[in-house]
Parts: sequence; structure tokens; C-alpha cells
Amino acid sequence: MAGRFARGGRLLAFGEGMAAADAAHVVVEFTHPVIVGKRALPALRLADPATLPLFAEPDDIALGIGDGAGSAAALATAAEAGLLTVALAGAHTGVRADHVLAVPSDDPRVVREGHVTTYHVLWELVHVFLEAGVA
Repeated sequence: MAGRFARGGRLLAFGEGMAAADAAHVVVEFTHPVIVGKRALPALRLADPATLPLFAEPDDIALGIGDGAGSAAALATAAEAGLLTVALAGAHTGVRADHVLAVPSDDPRVVREGHVTTYHVLWELVHVFLEAGVA
């Protein structure tokens, strides 16, 4: 992800149902960092995953949250367009992406907590790699 940001890419986050709120949350984290000295990174929440082709550029990152069919289709479209694809999924998902980070639980609350933790760690790792010049 850091490499894509270093090349001018953006984070395009999306989800359906409750996952749409998480997509909005992760975008705020990237665009308005709460830690002093961390740079803002370009991110956009897509209200409808089907709109991804309207916004996507080759260096962008598609982050699909949840197991919705629309999110899975958007990730497939993003992969075809050459975007880096990352999926935050639940235990029983058929979602395909470059990186699938699945929370192995049938409890949607546990899955959601796992996703929140995961995207905060992703935010931190992106900044660590950008600051180290490894991207």
C-alpha cells in the first residue's frame, strides 16, 4: 500500500451495509491523521462499490470491507484494472483480492472489531514504510 501511495495512488474504500461505515472511517483515518507529524494521504469512500470504475486509476488501492456481493464485484473489477486489491472479510467469504485479511468468526460484531483493528494497523504500517523510504 505504501508503494502505491508513494507513486501517487489513492485509497478507494467501500463496503455494503454496516461495512460502509467502516469504509468511511478508514478514509477519515488516512485523510485526517490524528497523530501529529503523520501526513494526510489521499483516500475516497465510494458510496456504491459499483462506481469504482468511475474513479479508479492504475496506482490506486481498492479496499473492500465486508462480504457483500457488490464489494466482491468491485474488487474483481479493480484487479482487472491493475489496482492493488485488499479485502477485509469474514470467516465464510469467497472474496478474491491480492490480500484477503479474514476474521475467522461467525459473529458479525467480532468480525467488525477485527476489521477496525486491521485497518488501523494498515494505516500505521503505511506510515512506517513511507517514513522509512521503503515504499
